[in-house]
Amino acid sequence: MATVSATCLRFQPLFSQSNKSSQAAASLKPGSVGWAKNNGFPSLKTSRFRVSCAAKPETVEKVIEIVRKQLALTPETELTNESKFAALGADSLDTVEIVMALEEEFDINVEEENSQNITTVREAADMIDKLVQEKAEG
Repeated sequence: MATVSATCLRFQPLFSQSNKSSQAAASLKPGSVGWAKNNGFPSLKTSRFRVSCAAKPETVEKVIEIVRKQLALTPETELTNESKFAALGADSLDTVEIVMALEEEFDINVEEENSQNITTVREAADMIDKLVQEKAEG
């Protein structure tokens, strides 16, 4: 499953027409896309554009299981993709231990610079899937 996120999107017509009402600039706002009528296909300009692939559900579940165990969380504690380790009470040592447990479970090696960027369950699961895929390909 792929997701796309972006900010500051602007659409501009590829060619102009003499009809003033059709020259209005189209815009992309959260939840809606608008095109001015009859201006052709718009071009996409963005200052920040990111495409990312969501981790496999089984990877996310395994990460949640490991985080729950490493932080000694109760079964009632809700963990989701967006759960932040710091919000769950993890300090930097806890995060290092989580990464070590993930490395052991998935038989991967996480570079130190990558491990410092992991702050949520989703980020950990995405990184794991990427590293597992790279290991399988190479």
